[in-house]
Amino acid sequence: MEIKKSGMISLVGRPNVGKSTLTNALVGEKIAIVSNKPQTTRNRISAVVNRGECQYVFLDTPGLHKARTRLGDYMVKVVKESVADVDAILLLVEPIPHIGGPEAELIARIKQLGVPSILVINKMDTVEKEALLAVMQTYGQAHDFNAILPISAKQNEGVNELLDLLAEFLPEGPQLFPDDMVTDQPERQVCAEIIREKLLLCLDKEIPHGTAVEITRFSERDNEIIDLDATIYCEKASHKGIIIGKGGAMLKKISTLARTDIEAFMGTKVFLQTWVKVKEGWRDNLNLIHNFGYRCDN
Repeated sequence: MEIKKSGMISLVGRPNVGKSTLTNALVGEKIAIVSNKPQTTRNRISAVVNRGECQYVFLDTPGLHKARTRLGDYMVKVVKESVADVDAILLLVEPIPHIGGPEAELIARIKQLGVPSILVINKMDTVEKEALLAVMQTYGQAHDFNAILPISAKQNEGVNELLDLLAEFLPEGPQLFPDDMVTDQPERQVCAEIIREKLLLCLDKEIPHGTAVEITRFSERDNEIIDLDATIYCEKASHKGIIIGKGGAMLKKISTLARTDIEAFMGTKVFLQTWVKVKEGWRDNLNLIHNFGYRCDN
């Protein structure tokens, strides 16, 4: 069907509210990494959904938090810039009848910009329906949202209703991305993010937050098999030992889990080799932040 309406929609909220889970549910496949640890998403990710005459371009953003490093400053800047020049904003919140600092800041920004906004109450499957009324009332008093919709991104409940609702806010316009494109992320970047997701899954405390992944080789053989070399950077020598593990067991586990997901994303067999290197304090080094794919303007 010919695309007649297209537009940009930002997903914003505090860390761990389910923005990336919702992004994947909207697209119907995994393009954004998820974990139960906060601040998983570092870059803005564009996700493209074609549905009927509409093309939706969703901007998955980092969670708004109090930055403690230069990398954190960058992530906060990404969030604030992602709510400008869009056709609608989705504010994702948890089903709690209290407006925290990040939500209050985002609501103030939405009011300032005058952008159409929808309050999306995620994780509705974790509370009784009656409890949702208090959440809707609390946020409804704080801002006159264009709509309020409870969903469960994890259970894929309310996702189609959200797309139906958002179609009203898309302006008439041409198709922005090709039919077969679901994200603007290069394949190398998606592969690096999948490896970082497994670091978040397998490692505890601060260690995974101090890691970055660089793809140093991405080559395809004649038989379509992909050779992938990746370097994992951490901030301390002691962290390097933990990532590698006894006899290399932890690094092997991380690599195996990552390879499975990368093969599913690429649709072909992948040979993945991983190394671990130490870059002390890289999260406060703008040059290294830039080199690892987090584009800072200053």
